[in-house]
Amino acid sequence: MRRLSITFLAAVMAPLSWAQDFSAVQITTTELADGIYVMFGAGGNMGLSVGEDGAFLIDDQFAPLSDKIMAAIGDVTDDDVEFLLNTHWHGDHTGGNEAFGNAGAIIVAHDNTRVRMTEEQFREIFNQTYPPASTAALPIVTFNDEMSFHWNGDTIRAFHVAPAHTDGDVILHFENADIFHMGDNFFNGFYPFIDVYSNGDINGIIAAGYQVLAMANANSQIIPGHGPMGTPDDLRDWLQVIRATRESVQNLIDRGLSEDEVVAARPTAEFDEQYGGGFMNPENYNRLLYQSLSR
Repeated sequence: MRRLSITFLAAVMAPLSWAQDFSAVQITTTELADGIYVMFGAGGNMGLSVGEDGAFLIDDQFAPLSDKIMAAIGDVTDDDVEFLLNTHWHGDHTGGNEAFGNAGAIIVAHDNTRVRMTEEQFREIFNQTYPPASTAALPIVTFNDEMSFHWNGDTIRAFHVAPAHTDGDVILHFENADIFHMGDNFFNGFYPFIDVYSNGDINGIIAAGYQVLAMANANSQIIPGHGPMGTPDDLRDWLQVIRATRESVQNLIDRGLSEDEVVAARPTAEFDEQYGGGFMNPENYNRLLYQSLSR
């Protein structure tokens, strides 16, 4: 198998690209352990396991990238994708579902992810409506709590967490290789997106992070939903920032400030330069923090 590499800059910037022109996007792949890879492009970071049982893919970015993703998988295995697991419903993680489903992949997700993919979704903060997914793109195996795949010599445990980024989040743990894929419950180096319109909750994001830390050790590797590969220390540091911003906004809510007044007060200012340069800018992050905490 041929190993591909990725630069730190590409790791940071490519997953946060929401550009509509995907022609220049390159899919880059790094081997984390024997037969286990992280894949970067535009959209959510992907995970890939290859071996004697076949290919197991975690998320699949945007639909126009499907051919490029399939070609990148073809660089490390001759096998087609047998299982595709979606960490949640958002289009930068499920856009390739139809292509992979039509190619024979069994699509797996949490129960709530399938429900959201079958119904029109609206996110007020972006003023965007998302139509239902096609039948071919829908998960055909769903679960409520957790399930395990005994695959390619490892046990891949997929478990649901309480509403965090959305109400259908799944975190995966390759138990033997000790590699986690956290989906969008970890934006490494950036403010997270709290999808309050999908019952997302900042307290759930924090709780999910500490749940992973309780399972991890110093050598664990963590694939975030966006941003470069992480370590438990990276996750711990990020959680401290997220907790601090939550407390700052909560203090203003407790004083009776409105959403606009909270945004004007810039409660996250000390962290904005370092963490506010990604997809979730400081104003939107503060608004979603307010909405999450004031429900």
